[in-house]
Amino acid sequence: MQRVLFIDRDGTLIEEPYDEQIDSFEKLKFVDGVFRNLGFIRRKLDFRFVMVSNQDGLGTTSFPEDTFWPVHNFILQTLEGEGISFDEQLIDRHFPEDNSPMRKPGTGMLTEYLNNDKYDLANSYVIGDRETDRKLAENIGCKALILGQDGMTWDKIAEILFAGERIAEVSRKTKETDIYVKVNLDGSGKCDISTGLGFFDHMLEQIGKHGMMDLTIHTKGDLHVDEHHTIEDTAIVLGECILKGLGDKRGIERYGYCLPMDDCLCQAVLDFGGRPWLVWDVEFHRERVGDVPTEMFLHFFKSFSDAARINLNIKAEGENEHHKIEGIFKALARALKMAVQRDIFHFELPSTKGML
Repeated sequence: MQRVLFIDRDGTLIEEPYDEQIDSFEKLKFVDGVFRNLGFIRRKLDFRFVMVSNQDGLGTTSFPEDTFWPVHNFILQTLEGEGISFDEQLIDRHFPEDNSPMRKPGTGMLTEYLNNDKYDLANSYVIGDRETDRKLAENIGCKALILGQDGMTWDKIAEILFAGERIAEVSRKTKETDIYVKVNLDGSGKCDISTGLGFFDHMLEQIGKHGMMDLTIHTKGDLHVDEHHTIEDTAIVLGECILKGLGDKRGIERYGYCLPMDDCLCQAVLDFGGRPWLVWDVEFHRERVGDVPTEMFLHFFKSFSDAARINLNIKAEGENEHHKIEGIFKALARALKMAVQRDIFHFELPSTKGML
């Protein structure tokens, strides 16, 4: 079956002006990254390209055709010069107040693609810049990639379409803990974390927020015994989930950070090389920070590095224990963000061994 990209025009291929009408060449500006990335998608993948655009009142006195077509044809010619051609163009002329089913997010223009075994809508995408584009995707049963939302750019769109989304889930239930972790390595830092330990939740949130990954962690542990099993097992499941999300690791940067936090200097340097090892050069002078024993942080990072199969070197210096611990988690987050980045233009394993 044929996969389809339903691609919006204004705000997606070209910048949308204040009056939302591209009726002169002076208003024309292409969106950053569109040529390189859409050209890459056209060359490397087998999607059918369909432009789907609302052009309010096209052909009326408020938007004469002779101001639309010269600019529109120039857009198409310019894109074609970069190897980007459209298999079909669908342009609706209705005003919003007409409530026409032909107008996005209505599906009137897309009847050929609905209930047609020729097209794989479940694995197709709407690419746009508005909630109406997301709603159109829902209405036709495909996915949505919305520019400007959750850090979405043309670079990220090309990466997702070419290399896939990196979303993983891992559940682990023992007599001591019941844990669910979900991670989107290409997210925007959204977190939903609950372990029963407030300070631990705060530290784990640093990984999601500063690592720009969406992170869900739900842990129910035997806190009536102590904090050990909750922290250790959460580290194991989080490490397993990140490792699962990385897949075959093709194209990743592999290595990753050093940052200050007030009186402290914290380093978390890592390598997704597949050989777990932890170097820990941190001393604490308080027994607890919040509701967490400081001795458990060495155990957390050792369990995490083992489960994620990473070489992790952590060093921190300073006086304030809270700052040291938080700085370490933030440094780890930045190192993860750096290391999991993918380069689809050099999509190969970063190793002379041929495996990681």
